[in-house]
Amino acid sequence: MESPIGDLRIIARDDAIVAIEFSPFRGLADGRPIGERTDDDPLLRRAVAQLTAYFARELREFDLPLAPQGSAFQRQVWDQLRLIRWGETASYGEIAHRLGHTNAASRAVGLANGRNPIPIVIPCHRVIGADGSLTGYAGGLDRKQLLLGLEQDALF
Repeated sequence: MESPIGDLRIIARDDAIVAIEFSPFRGLADGRPIGERTDDDPLLRRAVAQLTAYFARELREFDLPLAPQGSAFQRQVWDQLRLIRWGETASYGEIAHRLGHTNAASRAVGLANGRNPIPIVIPCHRVIGADGSLTGYAGGLDRKQLLLGLEQDALF
């Protein structure tokens, strides 16, 4: 799908979203996508509709079946990311503390955050440095800044 942060590829398997990729997309050695393209799939259409509404600032919480693949720790981190609400941020240390760890686990949280296979829906862009700085983002800092800016309520 087209989006304000570039083309996105949504991947579903067994009636759940398993990945959202930023362009340029990964694929086979010759650049072809992995798997068949199925634009008429009801789940993919629902995901496109929700992402479109999100980018239009009409949707703040996604309601999609998700099946991210990762280690138990990564899934725990991703579950915590889903608790960070629209327009809010959390630091890597805060996520570590929510999981019952000390700040020493911040790096492990950061690595898990960076491996999130379903960005935007699992809002890894909402995690920032302890000093409030924008830190790495798999989609690039420009995309992260755009997503965070999108979620800031306009001041009137």
